[in-house]
Amino acid sequence: MFVFDAHQRRALTLLARSGHEGMTEGLLVAHGVSVATMVALVEAGLATAHVERLGRPKIKIARVTITTAGQRRLTTEVTSSRRSAS
Repeated sequence: MFVFDAHQRRALTLLARSGHEGMTEGLLVAHGVSVATMVALVEAGLATAHVERLGRPKIKIARVTITTAGQRRLTTEVTSSRRSAS
């Protein structure tokens, strides 16, 4: 089972709040999320990443989105932490 650390939980929270379009890799990095954290979430199936080509000249950006499993896991983490706090 994938064990969250604080950085991964924060990254998933950012992705959950970003809506169905997710966030670009650059924006996540600007928010302090490392590439290693993004990779760990993708490898665990909690997020997806895909490359988009935008603009003229075409540039490539990576967009990261939370998966249904990531949403479920984040909800489970929040529920668990609330139970243990009471």
